[in-house]
Amino acid sequence: MMHRYPLYSTFRGICAAVIMILFRLKAAGQENIPKRGGFLIASNHVSYLDPVAVGVACPRPLNYMARHDLFKNAASSFILRHSRAFPVKRKSADLGALKEALRRLKNGDGLLVFPEGSRQENIHLSEAEAGVGFLAAKAGVPVVPAFVSGTDRALSRDAKFIKLATEIRVRFGKQIHIEGRMPYQDIAQIIMDSIRHLSC
Repeated sequence: MMHRYPLYSTFRGICAAVIMILFRLKAAGQENIPKRGGFLIASNHVSYLDPVAVGVACPRPLNYMARHDLFKNAASSFILRHSRAFPVKRKSADLGALKEALRRLKNGDGLLVFPEGSRQENIHLSEAEAGVGFLAAKAGVPVVPAFVSGTDRALSRDAKFIKLATEIRVRFGKQIHIEGRMPYQDIAQIIMDSIRHLSC
């Protein structure tokens, strides 16, 4: 519910203005985002700018799973929480974060996840973690694959400064509906293959 995050629209508006002006953000496939109800966006991850790009490109508000240590600083914690983000401990089975993710999805919200877990340079060489399969199976919501390009040039893994005059693109693919009982890793692989397909 938006009233729980009164500053979300303000933060999103600022991000939208910056990324549209500096990086000429272009989006496609927004018609694949469900008009109502919970949904999961699964995207590749190459830069810290990815959550901002996908969040601005998506026509509906998104929730985010952010690295837990980013919440240690009072200022960044304030911004993240009012941006609908919640902490997750990476490289561990963070049941609390998974439960919070499921709660928000079943509440009818959108959630952005990165199946690769952390930033990866080559989507064709990286593997998806089973967590995204778990969320898709348990929540029973549509999964929308997304592919982001250009953010790696705007802010690469080792860069200390943002590189301007770089075009960023976000492409949303067709919804994936998970049916039946499948191993979580198999579901994650299906989702990852759909993201890779968008990169072609």
